[in-house]
Amino acid sequence: MAPALAESPSAAQAFSYDKPSKSVFPDGYKTSGQWPPIYDQLRPYSDFPKEITGQTVWKAEDYTNNPERWTHRFSKEETTQLGEAADAFMASGTPLTGISKEKFPLPKMEGFLTSLRNEILDGKGFLLFKGFPVTEWGNHKSAVAYMGIGCYLGYFVSQNGYGHVLGHVKDVGADASQIDKVRIYRTSARQFFHADDSDIVGLLCVARSLEGGESDIASVHNVWNTIQREHPDVAETLTQPIWYFDRKGEVSVGQEPYTRQPIFYIENGGEERVYCKYDPYFVKSLKRFSDVGVIPPLSEAQEKAIKVLEDTCVRLSLHMILEVGDIQFLSNLSVLHARTAYKDHAPPLPRRHLMRLWLAVPETEGGWKLATPDSKHQKRGGIQVNDTPPKALLDAE
Repeated sequence: MAPALAESPSAAQAFSYDKPSKSVFPDGYKTSGQWPPIYDQLRPYSDFPKEITGQTVWKAEDYTNNPERWTHRFSKEETTQLGEAADAFMASGTPLTGISKEKFPLPKMEGFLTSLRNEILDGKGFLLFKGFPVTEWGNHKSAVAYMGIGCYLGYFVSQNGYGHVLGHVKDVGADASQIDKVRIYRTSARQFFHADDSDIVGLLCVARSLEGGESDIASVHNVWNTIQREHPDVAETLTQPIWYFDRKGEVSVGQEPYTRQPIFYIENGGEERVYCKYDPYFVKSLKRFSDVGVIPPLSEAQEKAIKVLEDTCVRLSLHMILEVGDIQFLSNLSVLHARTAYKDHAPPLPRRHLMRLWLAVPETEGGWKLATPDSKHQKRGGIQVNDTPPKALLDAE
């Protein structure tokens, strides 16, 4: 039978902030992983705003013809500083999983990166860097410099059961139809609008595909306002804790193979902002449980909500194409993102390849106040299986 609504306080009690061994986790923090919400902290639909205002409510037409409002081209001075910091870090012999602001000083860029962090967390929620010298530097130095930038935005969290804190978005031949086992980023299939399990996601383009693989993003708050106006019944369905999310086998001892949660939340305390946690591939992949009555199947109202949410995002989205050397940083709380299906070049040309970062910003350091037991943890969110150590491979496994 489906778990009862009263089950969650045990999740809050089970979460521990104990610091793990630095011999395993070099920066002294372990990714907290996927936690169900604390159900008595969830707010009913009646508490949600009818309309959200402010700079987080942006429209595609605000930016389509104004790239200067959402892009930053690296200057020669900036790439020189990044390159020197990367060379010094590599010479130190420190493992890439141990990189930090202290070990990657950027005195001339720190102020700008702090303002960027604030813009991602509290402003429009996205920015595209251009001109990162990935071809000149190669994968190793590029990864170091990229993660060095990431240090100023948040804490690296593991992105899968292997412990990868430097992810690789690449088609490795996985079967996209096996959605109960396969993560879609390891295929060339379309990724529908979703948010990742972190506060911020970064994507560095190392190689482009022959066709497709283009990016679309949408303001969560603009999407919410639109659904509230056009489909208030759907808005209510999206706020209810009736949605099961698959862990796809990336499960620690004692955990259930799924979590149950809403899709739209209200932040606890503070500004009480609306935020979104969603990925349709993790919602639609649970037939192996619903077919045997362990969890309920998606209702007609939920099927409608999924369609309305995706269609609204598509209609309101800003389209962008990532060129080699572009870095896209997005909020996973106030922005939903998608990718078109793609086709790779034939060998020997390289396959499409993006390096990915998932970054956490705890509420104690300016992050949003989430209804999860790990909200104050430095490395909240992400995917952590037991004590799997972090890894930072320079190519897809």
